[in-house]
Formats: sequence, structure tokens, C-alpha cells
Amino acid sequence: MNNRLGIIVNETIKDKPNYNMSLLLDTLTPSVIVPEPDKYYVFVYKASTPGIMYDTNPFVAVTSLWKWGFIGFNFHWNEHRRYSWNEIQSNLFEIYESEMNIMETFPIANFIYSR
Repeated sequence: MNNRLGIIVNETIKDKPNYNMSLLLDTLTPSVIVPEPDKYYVFVYKASTPGIMYDTNPFVAVTSLWKWGFIGFNFHWNEHRRYSWNEIQSNLFEIYESEMNIMETFPIANFIYSR
């Protein structure tokens, strides 16, 4: 499979995670609405629970699907997190295994507090 990230990795800006995420999502196709377990994805997320810190640009390995959403290992947090369907703000974009070496350092992590 072709490494789609190699063509944009040098265009990233260190302290601009949302710009980098936009660059990434514009490059990745196709997208899905429901992820598959044991695959890697990026997406835009907005937590609704007030006062918690969350990652607006998760990079996850999906581990299980549920009616309410899914559980995935978030590489930015280095732990499993829950993602509910109504808090996901974009489609999910698959990251191929051949892209993992670039994706693990791709500067999209964006931790903020929910309101």
C-alpha cells in the first residue's frame, strides 16, 4: 500500500496541531463512519463532559465497537479511551500499517479542556 503521509510530512508545523490535522484529513481517503476493530484511525473529536481534558485529534487503534461508540487505544494518551458516536465530529480516516512510523510522530495531538 502506498504511504500517503510521506508527501505531506514536511509540510507540518510543529505547534499547529489543527493545521496539521486539516492537512492530514485532506490527504487521507477514503473515510468511514463506523470503524473496524484492529485498524488505525484519525478523526476530529469534541468531548461533551464538562471540565475534562481530551484530545481533539485522536489517533487510535480501535479495540471494540459498542452501541454508544467504540473503545480505542489513543497513541497520544498512551492508553485506552472511550469515544461516543455523538462526540465524533468527522468521519474516521484509516491509517495503514505502512504509515505507522510517520503517524506516530505526526504533530496532531491537541489536548484541551471541555466546557
